[in-house]
Amino acid sequence: IMNTLGLIQLALILSSTTIISSLQCNHLPLQRRKVIENSLRLLDKMGKKFPQQCLREKMPFRFPTKVLQPRKKETVGVAIEEIFQHIFYIFSKNLTLAAWDGRALDQFQNGLYLQIEQLEACVIKKHTQHRWSKEVSRLKLKKYFQKIDCFLKDKKHDLCSWEISRAEMRRCLQLIDKMTRKL
Repeated sequence: IMNTLGLIQLALILSSTTIISSLQCNHLPLQRRKVIENSLRLLDKMGKKFPQQCLREKMPFRFPTKVLQPRKKETVGVAIEEIFQHIFYIFSKNLTLAAWDGRALDQFQNGLYLQIEQLEACVIKKHTQHRWSKEVSRLKLKKYFQKIDCFLKDKKHDLCSWEISRAEMRRCLQLIDKMTRKL
């Protein structure tokens, strides 16, 4: 949970980056790669090694990789924005039993939030004339993240459920990185 000072800092950063972000839409792929690398580093820093006692609780969430394979770069950008929103949502609630480094978690959340803001600014500019490909893709993503959310709820947000979810978000970000490098 972010403290008040963190929220104030985030508001100041957002107000300046929103203006700049509209100029930086062309640099989004490179910027996104840096955000993903940083997010992966912060995910590792947030917690320690995956706890052995959690191995038997692993879940096959099955990320819908097809949502990152459309023909147009813009639709991939919209899918990534949606993924970041879902990750941000999951990592913004019921973290009491996660036992993670709070500072790394705050930085992780802030990085995702800033990237979402920048992606939204660029997506709105580019997609006023057409919507993102196939509502089916959006529904597949929603279903995937709902499965993770339900898993956390079913396990009452215990340590293992958070560690399994953190490992899954790591795989998710690695997939995004792999797919965007191909574009």
